[in-house]
Amino acid sequence: MLLALTTAQQAADPAPLGVRILLAVSLCLGAVALGCAGWLGIRERLPRNRFIGVRTSASMRGDETFRVANRIAGPATLCGALVGLVTALIPLTMSNAAMQLTIWILGMLGMVGLALAGGILGHRAAQLVADNPPKPAGCSSCTGCAGAGCAALTN
Repeated sequence: MLLALTTAQQAADPAPLGVRILLAVSLCLGAVALGCAGWLGIRERLPRNRFIGVRTSASMRGDETFRVANRIAGPATLCGALVGLVTALIPLTMSNAAMQLTIWILGMLGMVGLALAGGILGHRAAQLVADNPPKPAGCSSCTGCAGAGCAALTN
């Protein structure tokens, strides 16, 4: 009976403040980094690199495919960052250590899951971007090239 009371009391005690702050800060840092990548991707300001953004074989083909992939992945990435920020702050107000850890784990999974979903959407969008944009076909109404100069562009 005494053991059951001690276990129940330990489960109701909050985690030490240092642990709660460490978990909150780690989740916040990940959320801020994810949010910056999402925001830059939506605004098309994220330069092609090997560290941040959607980095798949399709998205790394060129600057245009990287830009498109990250623009499409941006909203889901921002939502993941928001989930991370909210779930980093909620456990600080709770008194149950088990619930604090559960919320932190669910927040981390939600943040990573939304980032992965955004990455998948971005990868698929990058696959749809053509490798070479279509070149103009020759026309019969050109006056500057006498009908032959435009046709040379398609060769």
